[in-house]
Amino acid sequence: MKSIVWQIAQNLDLAPSGIELAALEPQLADQERREDCLKEILAEQAQDYDFVVIDCPPSVGLLTFNALRAAAEVIIPVETGYFALHGLSKQLETLSVLREQCRQDITFRILATMYDVRTKLAREVLSEIRKHYSQNLLKSVINFNTKLKEATSYGQAITEYDPSSKGMRDFMALAEELIALIKFPQASEKVIHVESQLKAISKTANELLEESKELSGVRTTKKQSESATIQEKIDHFYGVRQNQGQVEFMALYPQAQSVQLAGDFNNWQPEHSPLDLADHQGRWKVSLPLPAGRYHYRYVVDGRWQQDPYNENTELNPYGELNSIVEVK
Repeated sequence: MKSIVWQIAQNLDLAPSGIELAALEPQLADQERREDCLKEILAEQAQDYDFVVIDCPPSVGLLTFNALRAAAEVIIPVETGYFALHGLSKQLETLSVLREQCRQDITFRILATMYDVRTKLAREVLSEIRKHYSQNLLKSVINFNTKLKEATSYGQAITEYDPSSKGMRDFMALAEELIALIKFPQASEKVIHVESQLKAISKTANELLEESKELSGVRTTKKQSESATIQEKIDHFYGVRQNQGQVEFMALYPQAQSVQLAGDFNNWQPEHSPLDLADHQGRWKVSLPLPAGRYHYRYVVDGRWQQDPYNENTELNPYGELNSIVEVK
């Protein structure tokens, strides 16, 4: 390991792969415990590192088996676009099979990525992911940010390329959340294992595919007149909007027992502005008569403070987290 590791930043080492890795699987085919090679190598480095992140290839093979055998957690990045729901279900089915073959219990977390709050489809897809996998979905969301792509094109980490970008803030929030979950698992929500999660899913992968097609305006049924159009399906906005002197806040939290609003306008007292449950789908809303101005706010969901996931206008607060911003005209 020491012969290939590069120190690319303070407290951050990289062990890159090379073209030789492509020929490794045939070489290991006849070896005993071939699925444990990576696990044994990393065990030798346990005293040198606090965390190891393994980037897996987009295929199911011996290299992926090695990664799963060595890992304690599996993070599934899911783009909030078309086929996201169907693809996620297929990945979970694959993980369930790998769990049996690797003979170990694998926990997983879902990370929403490439999220563009400006598009209604992305908001609907994220809400569906929250509906079906809320107990495994990370709170952090990686928003679509051009700075992330620019940093990649220059071969730089976002921490170096643009430390003030939204992409940087998103990944810092993700890192902090993962560290807290791993170091203090008792403080996090229960994480369900792949097998039990799949049993709890009421919809099959094909049903989720049909649902994702509906969100994109694709219809597979002949009775189109009986199906809601995409516009009808997403008419229930999420985020903030102004209407006739009122500022309406709408958020989707299907599993929440209570949702409150705290901000400049109520002296950061969430109990003064509770949201009402608007329907059985988990939409929460409240309308406030706010005068013209610029306001900071956050949601308090079952006692946990968080930014508005449907409002991309944010600012870093003194506590290292993000406040959402609304400008009332």
